[in-house]
Amino acid sequence: MNVEGTRRLARQAAQSGVRRLVFLSTVKVHGESTSPGRPWNANDEARPQDAYSRSKWEAEQSLWNEAAGSGLEVVVVRPPLVYGPGVRANMERLRRWVAQGLPIPLGSVDNRRSLVALDNLVDLLARCIEHADAPGHSFLVSDGQDLSTPELVCAMASAMGRPARLLPVPPACLRLAGWLTARSAEVERLVGSLVVDPGPTHTTLGWQPPVTVTQGLNRWLGEPRP
Repeated sequence: MNVEGTRRLARQAAQSGVRRLVFLSTVKVHGESTSPGRPWNANDEARPQDAYSRSKWEAEQSLWNEAAGSGLEVVVVRPPLVYGPGVRANMERLRRWVAQGLPIPLGSVDNRRSLVALDNLVDLLARCIEHADAPGHSFLVSDGQDLSTPELVCAMASAMGRPARLLPVPPACLRLAGWLTARSAEVERLVGSLVVDPGPTHTTLGWQPPVTVTQGLNRWLGEPRP
């Protein structure tokens, strides 16, 4: 669906006289984790490792192919972890754990994760629609402040006015637990690193994230939730 639906949309857009199409992809087209001191940039090799990221990568290629034959302007944005209203998966799970005051066994995790507030992502997409230099590029985006998972939990707890009950469980034990429960991918997203370099995005588009991590978390978590 990602691939064929995107291809059809691009073709119909070009036929209808649409000038530019901005495609929201995923940083996962580059893989699942980064090495220490080696953030990804948009020119790094694509190494998608699951069905979702492979479909996004193939959809990107279909867009470029359609653009080449029609003159349609294409911009690709690859966000990392997005947080804000409506998020699911690990971010929503962390929110619930913090809100309920549960012990969180991530105190010994020493990693780095790039993330982007929904407000920042929307602001960048708007810039990609308007900026003359955006077409023909793939852009990586983040808030510009990479956090470890424990730092993220503490920041979320602060925004919610709750204590961060972090337990120092070794990451090796967490990975073993993930393997035993068939949740290795979920655990790895909590203990592994994934860092992007948004510098070229800032340079090309003259863009800076308008919202800091603290502001983004406060906007999302500042109101009481069940």
